[in-house]
Amino acid sequence: MSPSLSIVVPAYNEAKRLAETLPIIIEYLNHAYPRAELIVVDDGSSDGTAEVANSVLASPGSIGSSVITYQENRGKGYAVRRGLLASQSPVALFSDADLSAPITETPKLVDPIEEGEFDVTFGSRALDRRLIGTHQPWRREQGGRVFNFIVRVATGLPFWDTQCGFKAFRMSACRPIVEAANIDRFGFDVELLYVSQLAGLRLREVPVRWDHKVGALDASSNYARDSLRMINEVKRIRQQVDKGVYTEAISAARTMSLVEQKQMHISTPPPG
Repeated sequence: MSPSLSIVVPAYNEAKRLAETLPIIIEYLNHAYPRAELIVVDDGSSDGTAEVANSVLASPGSIGSSVITYQENRGKGYAVRRGLLASQSPVALFSDADLSAPITETPKLVDPIEEGEFDVTFGSRALDRRLIGTHQPWRREQGGRVFNFIVRVATGLPFWDTQCGFKAFRMSACRPIVEAANIDRFGFDVELLYVSQLAGLRLREVPVRWDHKVGALDASSNYARDSLRMINEVKRIRQQVDKGVYTEAISAARTMSLVEQKQMHISTPPPG
């Protein structure tokens, strides 16, 4: 029997974290989505991330699971795409390894897709800031706001938070876009959302609970450097749109979304 939902967890040097968070994900899925699959993508870690993931996933449970690993660190965007393309479910959701957005928020993103209302749903820390428990460091939070403003101006995306690590996709419509995407690091979220919007897919920004978790990224971050890299990647995305890099993917995604909407409309009996 094919899984009904795929959870993708990209991980780079997250051995210690995964030992704590993977059991939480597994327990939740066994209860709420027993036909789910869990895919961990080890993005070239050097701390035994893959070994920890394999050990935890070997514990008895009803959900399917797998660990994808490769030697070179390619970036979170690459890892997310590898996991999404390996998924076997109609809906796939990726979550950061630290569970800053609790895995129990999953229905907020998955239900609207399963009900046929949207093709892409993504968590937002900006729509209802009362849902934030622990905030990011002030500089990172302000930097995120500036970056989001730049994204809105450069792409026309009407959303307030494109960077939250909690996003779900109807894979039949989104797979061509994931296959065509090529931004491996900071700007990959913008690429997926922007190309999805250009394809006419139905996107929804969803407020979710969120708590900042201190990790390796905090210690290694250079906010000025990272902000410049993100801006350069947004420029690259725009250039690739102009060059037609995503044209075939946009056409395929648009066609599949329209076909599925038509099928759902036919299969849904009229009211009364």
